[in-house]
Amino acid sequence: MSELSLEPLRADMLQAMRRLARSVTVISCCDGERRYSMSATAVDSLSTEPPSLLICINRSSSIYPPLAAGADFCVNLLAAQQQGIAIDCSGRLKGEDRFSTGDWQRSVDGVPYLHGAQANLVCRQDGRFDYGTHTVFIGRLLEVKLSGEIDPLLYVDGAYTTAGTAATAAASAALARCATA
Repeated sequence: MSELSLEPLRADMLQAMRRLARSVTVISCCDGERRYSMSATAVDSLSTEPPSLLICINRSSSIYPPLAAGADFCVNLLAAQQQGIAIDCSGRLKGEDRFSTGDWQRSVDGVPYLHGAQANLVCRQDGRFDYGTHTVFIGRLLEVKLSGEIDPLLYVDGAYTTAGTAATAAASAALARCATA
C-alpha cells in the first residue's frame, strides 16, 4: 500500500482509538540525577509469570533516550484528582519542572515515583522492540506500591474524565434512550 492509501485507514484508526478509555499514567525514569517523565496511556500488563508490563514510547519523546540506554522505570497510575500532573507531564512543563507538582520520591533502586498515585509499578527493563514510530519496552516488576481508594484518572475521546463521571454519563444516555422509546 502507498502512503496515500494508508491515510484514510490511519484517520479511521485514530477515531476508533478515541473510543478506547484508558487509565492515565505517568512514566518516570532517570539517568543518574536527571529525572524524566511523560504522561501515557499506552501501558498494559504483559504477564503474571513473571510479573511484567509493557510501555510504548515514541522515539521522539524526551524520555526515550534514557529508556533506550536501559534505564529502569516506574509506571505511576494516576488518581482522579491528579489531572494537573497528567497535563504537566504531557507537555505543559518540560524537563525537571515536571517534578514540581506532586510528591516525587525515589524507590530503593533510585527510580523516581509519584507518592500518592493510585499505584506505582517499579520495573527493571527486560526487553524491547521497535515498531513504526515507537519502541515497546518490557518491564519486569521489582516493586508495587498501592495508595488510596480505586478512583483512576481516565482518558477517552481526547479528554480526561473519571470512572464516576463516565458512569454517570452512560446512565444519563441510557435514561434518555428509554425516555424516547
